[in-house]
Amino acid sequence: MKFFIDTANLQEIKEAHALGVLDGVTTNPSLMAKEGITGKNNIMSHYKAICDLVDGDVSAEVIATDFEGIVREGEELIEIDDKIVVKVPMIQDGVKALKYFSGKGIRTNCTLIFTAGQALLAAKAGATYVSPFVGRLDDISTDGIALIEQILTIYRVYGYETQVLAASIRHPMHIIQCAELGADVMTGPLSAILALLKHPLTDSGLEKFLADYKKGNS
Repeated sequence: MKFFIDTANLQEIKEAHALGVLDGVTTNPSLMAKEGITGKNNIMSHYKAICDLVDGDVSAEVIATDFEGIVREGEELIEIDDKIVVKVPMIQDGVKALKYFSGKGIRTNCTLIFTAGQALLAAKAGATYVSPFVGRLDDISTDGIALIEQILTIYRVYGYETQVLAASIRHPMHIIQCAELGADVMTGPLSAILALLKHPLTDSGLEKFLADYKKGNS
């Protein structure tokens, strides 16, 4: 499973990359705003800075919600760097744009997926990735992990090549559950990735090893 980090914070991206497990980055307008990145030129420059830090795909989201606007913004985004994947919302004109981009060989990530039907439409339109939002479904007492399983089952039955990118990951168990199901990618905050490192027995075991070493060398 590929590990993407969901952020626009360059320091967090550097830290995840230094860990040696980072495969890509996803961003959105909210994450950009959180870092104080506003205005088209600043956003485009920030995407380039992100691309310069990582070796894998960087999902860059369009703002437009009409077909012509989505296509125009997407074509501008891919000029930034070869790593850019155009992030398109799951709306009617978004599906049309997915088909257009697919025909042009432009890679896409269909975002704001909350049903298997939406994921099916995105795959039929040629999306490179679909992003089902696990955590946001959990927030409304719906099983986000069950959606991942449903999408994966449908894609396997019909042989769709669209990759399932589990998004809105909140904690390490989300990551493990998605990995068990065979999700192609997960994207989440640095905290969720680092939490995979943690276990109290690891901490206590290391503490004992160091204490024993100190006794033997005192």
